[in-house]
Amino acid sequence: MRHHPVAIALIALATASMMIGCASPPPASSQVGEQEVRTGRISRIEAVQIESDQHMGLGLVLGGIAGGVLGHQFGGGTGQTVATVAGTLGGAVAGQAAQNKYAQPRPGQHVIVTLSNGVGVGITQPPNPDLHVGDSVRIEGTGAGARVVRN
Repeated sequence: MRHHPVAIALIALATASMMIGCASPPPASSQVGEQEVRTGRISRIEAVQIESDQHMGLGLVLGGIAGGVLGHQFGGGTGQTVATVAGTLGGAVAGQAAQNKYAQPRPGQHVIVTLSNGVGVGITQPPNPDLHVGDSVRIEGTGAGARVVRN
């Protein structure tokens, strides 16, 4: 049984798309409803490098498609299907690795805030030149989307 190359490319694209959907958390901006506002004072600010936020994307999809098309060239019948799936997965992994290799880190800051209740919280975020040790601040958002903002 011979599979059509377009069908194989669609299978590869669907597989890569599922991998993207499973591996990427929703962005913090998609959270709706009430959020607790935490306040305190900045006790320390350190310059850091933030890793690229291109964790999943074009490299994975293109690698998956190319790997699926390449894998489809080998074998016949069930063996060809297995080679196509293996090529899709291998191509997706290789494409993502290539994308990550060239992704550049960007400058950031790690801000330690001592909350009103005495607990220390560390937030890593893009640089904000308006923040200084001793400033009265609030922490907006939660998790990876949390940011320190002056009151």
